[in-house]
Amino acid sequence: MKRLTIDAGHGGEDPGAVSDKLREKDITLKIALYAEEFLRKNFEVLIKMTRSNDVFVSLNERARIANRFKSDLFVSIHVNAATNGTGFESYIYPETKQQTREFQKALHSEITTTINKYRNIKDRGLKTAHYLVLKKTSMPAVLTENLFIDLDGDLLSQESFLKEVGEAHGRGIAEFLQLPKI
Repeated sequence: MKRLTIDAGHGGEDPGAVSDKLREKDITLKIALYAEEFLRKNFEVLIKMTRSNDVFVSLNERARIANRFKSDLFVSIHVNAATNGTGFESYIYPETKQQTREFQKALHSEITTTINKYRNIKDRGLKTAHYLVLKKTSMPAVLTENLFIDLDGDLLSQESFLKEVGEAHGRGIAEFLQLPKI
């Protein structure tokens, strides 16, 4: 059976990006839990969450969790911040294998298609970065930046939107891993 680690970015004393009444750590946890729920209900897969509540987990520990679990994939969920930014982007580590690039494309496509049902958003692209969780994981790993907390707060505060984005993560993962349906 395939194994997956879902990482809800930030948590505990690390709120991540903050705007008005929204905190990145809360949004990422909701998206991650919706992705987990969708996958568990519909597919045969083993899932490890780096966190399931509002606790702090170090970046190194997040990677260790995925590596110890012997995950086939790692997904780290985030929300961007900038006073003039909007859109969706995804990241992989620069020196990565083709399989990771293919996973990034599948996940990126599924999420942007879903978000565009709510609002025509800017596709900020498939990018690379030297993020620690991408570098230290030993399996294909993608970090998603789901809109901008500053300008997209109206969407990011809607539970139905967060559920759709979580399920989009789940669909992209299931498609890439070709998970058997329950």
